Amino acid sequence: MPGVKKPHVLQAVLPLLLLVVTAAFSILRWKAGMYVPLIAGITATALLGIYLGYSWKQLETFMSEGVSRALVAFFMLFIIGAICGTWILSGVIPTLIYYGLAIINPSIFVPAVALTTGILAIATGSSFTSIATVGLAFMAVGQGMGFPPALIAGAVISGAYLGDKISPLSDTTNVAPAMVDTDLFSHVRHMMWDTIPAFAISLALYWFLGMKYAGNTAHLEQVDQVMDALKQTFNIQPLLLLLPVLTIVIMVKRLPAVPSLLLVSLLGGIAAMIFQGSTITDVIQALTNGYTGKSGVATLDSLLQQGGITSMFQTVGLLLLATALGGILEGTGVFKAVLESIIKRARTTGSLILSTVVSTLVIAFASGAQFLAIILPARAFAGTYKERGLDTKNLSRCVEAAGTVGINLVPWSVPAVFAANMLGVSPMEFIPYIFFAFLVPLFNVIYGYTGFSIAKKTYPETARPANAKADLT
Repeated sequence: MPGVKKPHVLQAVLPLLLLVVTAAFSILRWKAGMYVPLIAGITATALLGIYLGYSWKQLETFMSEGVSRALVAFFMLFIIGAICGTWILSGVIPTLIYYGLAIINPSIFVPAVALTTGILAIATGSSFTSIATVGLAFMAVGQGMGFPPALIAGAVISGAYLGDKISPLSDTTNVAPAMVDTDLFSHVRHMMWDTIPAFAISLALYWFLGMKYAGNTAHLEQVDQVMDALKQTFNIQPLLLLLPVLTIVIMVKRLPAVPSLLLVSLLGGIAAMIFQGSTITDVIQALTNGYTGKSGVATLDSLLQQGGITSMFQTVGLLLLATALGGILEGTGVFKAVLESIIKRARTTGSLILSTVVSTLVIAFASGAQFLAIILPARAFAGTYKERGLDTKNLSRCVEAAGTVGINLVPWSVPAVFAANMLGVSPMEFIPYIFFAFLVPLFNVIYGYTGFSIAKKTYPETARPANAKADLT
C-alpha cells in the first residue's frame, strides 16, 4: 500500500504483548474478562498503524472487514442460544438428564461424556450445538453423581472439538484444506494420525480420573432428588429424544447452517407446546431470555435456567471485538511480520511443523478467533511447505490441531468463553482437563521431528515460490 511502512517484527510484537499481559491481569487478578484487553489491543494496533502511515479511515476499514467475516457466526450464536432455551422448555434436555442419571454407569461416566459428545459433534459438525445441548445435560448428570464440574466440562469440550476437527460438516474442517490447496477428504484422513491417538489417550485419562469419584455413594440421594424434581417439573418421555435425532438428520443433509438451526429451535418450541403444555408466550420468552422455571433443586436450576438469544450477547460482544482486532492486526501487517519472522527460523521439517503450531497458537492468543487462527498461518506457510516438497495436508492438519482444538486453551478465546457461559465453569478451571486440546498439537510436533506420518509431494515450480515468503495478501 503506497505511503505506508511495513512494521518491524519488534514493533509488531508490541500490541500482541500488550494484549497478552493485560489479558493475564484482567482474567487472573482483576476478574474483569477480556473486553478491556481486546480494546487495549485494538488501540495499540491503531496507534502503530498511524505511526506506519495508515489513515484512521483505513484502520476503520480493516476492523469492519474483520467483523464482517464473522457475521454468520453472530447469527449462529444467537440461534444456538434460542435452541438451548426451547430444548430446556420442551423437556428435551431434562429428558436427556433423566435417562442419563438412570442408565449411565458412574465407572465409565467421564469417558462416556467425551465419546457421546464427540459422536454428536461428528454427526452435526457443530461443537457449539453439542456443548449447548448434550453437554449441558451431562453437566447436570455428572454433578448429580458427584463428579467435579471442571472435569465434566473438560470431557464435554474434548468430545465437542473431536467433531469440530474431523466432521466433513464442520466449517473449520472445510476452511483449513481450502486455504492450502488440498481436498477435504485427504485432509480428514490425514488428521486421523493425530486425532485417534490423542482422543484414545484422553479417554484413558478421563476413565482414570473418573474412577476416583465413581465409588462415591454419598451423592445417590441427590441423584434421586434430581430425578424426582425432573419428573415433577417436566413431562419426561422417550419421544422427546426424536428431536436430537432429527437434528442430526438435518445436519447430515448439509442444509445451510443458519436456516437449519432456526428450524431446530422452532421444532423445540413446537415440542414444548405439545409435550409440556407451554403457550406461545412461554416459547417466545424461552427463545428470547431462556428457560426461567424452577424445579426446587438448586444445582439443577443453576444449569437449566439459561439459554435464549440474550444469553449470547456476551459471547457475541467478545467475538465482535476479537474479529475487529484480528482485522486491524492483519490489515496493518502485524500478523504478517510476526509469521514471516517465525518462518525464516524454520529450517528443518520438525522446526517448520513446530513453527506452524506455535504461529497458529500466537494468533489464537492474540485474537481468540478460530477462523483467523486457521486462515492466516495456512496462507502464510503454504508456499514454504510446497517449496520443501511437503504435502500441504500436513499444514492443514497442523492449523486444525492448534486453531480448531488448541484455541480452547486460550481462556479469552471465543470457544472457551462460549463453553464457560453454557456449562457454568470458568475457563481457568476446565482448561487443565481438556486433554484433547493439549495432545493434538503435541502429536503434530512429535510427528514433525520424527517424520512419522509426514506426507511428501512434489509441486510444480509455479506452485512453490522460490523465496517461500508468507503470502497474506
